[in-house]
Amino acid sequence: MSPAVVHYLPIVTTALAIPFAVAIGRRFAQHPDRLHLLWWAIGVGAYGAGTLTESLTALLGWHEPVFRLWYITGALLGGAPLAQGTVYLMLKRRTAHVLTAALVAVVAVASVAVWLSPIQYDLVEAHRLGGRVFEWTWVRRFSPFINLYAVIFLVGGAILSAMRYSKHPDTRHRMWGNVWIAAGAILPGIGGAATRFGYTEVLYVMELLGLLMMWRGYVISVRPAPSGASLGSAREHETLGSFAGG
Repeated sequence: MSPAVVHYLPIVTTALAIPFAVAIGRRFAQHPDRLHLLWWAIGVGAYGAGTLTESLTALLGWHEPVFRLWYITGALLGGAPLAQGTVYLMLKRRTAHVLTAALVAVVAVASVAVWLSPIQYDLVEAHRLGGRVFEWTWVRRFSPFINLYAVIFLVGGAILSAMRYSKHPDTRHRMWGNVWIAAGAILPGIGGAATRFGYTEVLYVMELLGLLMMWRGYVISVRPAPSGASLGSAREHETLGSFAGG
């Protein structure tokens, strides 16, 4: 089967993820004490790494190492590092460290399983990626739990922040920023669910739209507050849990 136009969408997503990750990384370089920015930069980088493997598959066809890296960067790391950034922003540093250790341990075990599982080559499609080719079918049970963790903190944190920012006129723009982020974070999860049923093309569309929406939300949220904003609101911006906070 030859690749369709939709199979090339990850190339665009990858090209956009690079400057997005760099922008957050530069912000972290300016504020090295804000570990949430480091995790968000890692998260967008992992997002781009996942779409890079999809791009390579569209251009070069299915290759086993690329497929395994796709599953690790996409299914296991697609949203977890972004969620971990919100964990560091919302929770106490010690609690965040504990959750980080637990998350890294689960992802490490899952990644080893992904790398070692035999492949059912009769199910491989030339330009389509999908976890159903794993002979160890239980490997696919890791991703729903990791993605649920990501949804709780990334999407939940953005929604909570949007609700809080909506109470203050001088931070209302950050409310809309978090609405964009929450919506954008949900889309790749929808695409991932479609992939489990063999509709990988849905994932490619959702990844691109999700990244664009999260980036738009980020830009809106880091926009300086209107002149005359209260000091209290500025401080609140530093403490509320949102993807684009800090």
